[in-house]
Formats: sequence, structure tokens, C-alpha cells
Amino acid sequence: MYLHHVLHSLAIVNVMRFKDNSVVLDLGAGGGFPGIPLAVFFPNVQFTLVDSISKKMRVAQEVADALGLKNVKTIHLRAEELAINQFDFIVSRAVAPLDQLKRWSFKLLKKKHINILPNGLLALKGGDQIREEIKDLGKGEYADKTRISTFFRESYFEEKFVIYVQG
Repeated sequence: MYLHHVLHSLAIVNVMRFKDNSVVLDLGAGGGFPGIPLAVFFPNVQFTLVDSISKKMRVAQEVADALGLKNVKTIHLRAEELAINQFDFIVSRAVAPLDQLKRWSFKLLKKKHINILPNGLLALKGGDQIREEIKDLGKGEYADKTRISTFFRESYFEEKFVIYVQG
């Protein structure tokens, strides 16, 4: 649990240090990863966890409540139903290909940037398809991949990446 879910989620911290008062959406949050570990690490950042499966959102809310996290809100919705321009960053873990994540999320990003990196998507990805997914984003899209094994030595992270796509 710790290695495959919590530590994996926290790999985002090595790529992006959210400033206080940032607003982050965990798209397809499932049981609360990566949103809940990030909310623990960034107590002054507001995290909204969204998933289309209500049972998963109930579990994530119960975990957030049990941990006393006041900076977590869970919503049972599809990403397409969220209001536009309300988040600084979108985080995601094992939800969909990058081009689909981009279609779902970029309209949700605020226009004004408050963090070091411009607003965008931070996706936890693994496997051989990463290069193709980045290529499928199209020309003019800025994407950067960071190998998680540069931060964590466990073999589990050898083929895992944090992908940043600028909004």
C-alpha cells in the first residue's frame, strides 16, 4: 500500500511544490490517490477529488475525514460536468491516455498562474506507451516527463514517470 499507492502519489512533490492557496483537482481519484497523500503533504492547498463512481468517492471522503483533512472535498461527477476555469493544476493516476486527460481537464484550468510551473496537468504514468502518448498530444503542446526512479530507488518505480503537460 505505502510503496505502490502513497509513495507513488508523492512523486508529484518532487516535480511540483504547490504554493499555499493553490486549488488542485484529482481527476479520476478512485480511492483517493494521488489526492489524499498530496493533501497531507500540502495542508494549505485545496484538493478536490472527482470520480464518476460514487462508492469510490465515499471511501475517499471517509479516509480524508479519518485523517482530519480539512483541505479535501470529494465530488461524485464526471469531469465533463465540472465548471470551467477553477483549478490551478489537475493531477491524475492511471486514468486515461494523455490526450484524453487533456480534453477533459484543460478547460478546468484557471488562466492566472500562481505556481512556479504554469497551470497544467501532472499525470502519474508508467510503461512503454509514454512516448506515444506525448506524441499524440500534437504539435505545440509542451510536455515534460520525469522518471520517478530518480527520487525513489525501489524497482517498482523504474518504468514510472510524472508527466507534466502545460495548460
